[in-house]
Amino acid sequence: MSHKLLILAQNENKYRALIEEARLSNLEIVDSSADNVDIALGEPSLIKAALASLPDLKWAQSIWAGIEPLLGPASHRNYILTNARGVFGRLMSEYVIGYILAHERGILQKLEAQKNKTWDDSDTGTLRGKTIGLLGVGSIGAEVARTAKFFGMTVRGYTWSSETSKDVDKYYHEKDLLAFASDLDYLVNILPNTKDTRKIVNAELLGALPSHALFTNVGRGAAVDESALIEALNQNRIAGAVLDVYQQEPLPKEHPFWETKNLLMTFHTAAPSLPEDIVKLFIENYKLFSDGKPLKYQVNFEKGY
Repeated sequence: MSHKLLILAQNENKYRALIEEARLSNLEIVDSSADNVDIALGEPSLIKAALASLPDLKWAQSIWAGIEPLLGPASHRNYILTNARGVFGRLMSEYVIGYILAHERGILQKLEAQKNKTWDDSDTGTLRGKTIGLLGVGSIGAEVARTAKFFGMTVRGYTWSSETSKDVDKYYHEKDLLAFASDLDYLVNILPNTKDTRKIVNAELLGALPSHALFTNVGRGAAVDESALIEALNQNRIAGAVLDVYQQEPLPKEHPFWETKNLLMTFHTAAPSLPEDIVKLFIENYKLFSDGKPLKYQVNFEKGY
């Protein structure tokens, strides 16, 4: 049986070249005007915009981990949706550990001393012996945990049920959230956006952290009560925060985050979707799809992940 693939991504040409190079049997890459498209590969927002014109769609492969645009109540759900997993762990780990190291070793402070021609020979810290808490220990969290253990850190994991990472020293679930946060040196959110995770990082959770703790968000912006975080930072209740995701993106110029002290921002760039990685995942799933076998990383529309 032949299949027709529509690629819906900004760098469509790169994806097309990589897939054509793979020479997958019975697969034709088509443009948006083609009929009988049964496979789509691309950004969730672009897939959503095209759904009404894809009546024969059987499978959509997201190039992102997050698939929120396809989860709305008005969205069609008569197809298999798979997202990108297992490809962002190392990228996220580099980002998280990079900023934690910068904080622990005072890199920005030393740079400021250099600019001011000030000889700052004060001691800096070490990650060894520090405790990191991971909100979410899926494939990305497991990779962060593995890297943290390499640096000699103690790792706590907060999950709904899964306890698959051997690099987590202790797991916490549901009602144990505040106990999980107690005495952490670093808190990292990696949770997806679901009804259970929205504003999980609230005033109560931030209040359970020690004042020297650093919070990093590489999960979803909806997980954070932004007003509570701004207050915690402005009142020095925590040492700082690193944010890569926000409730509204792009972040409006009038948003108070731009001027909040002890806050470092990046712009949803912690783990880019690299075509080379995504196409490997697509090829693996295409072979399963062609053989009528269950696909990897299927999304449960009700759960949202």
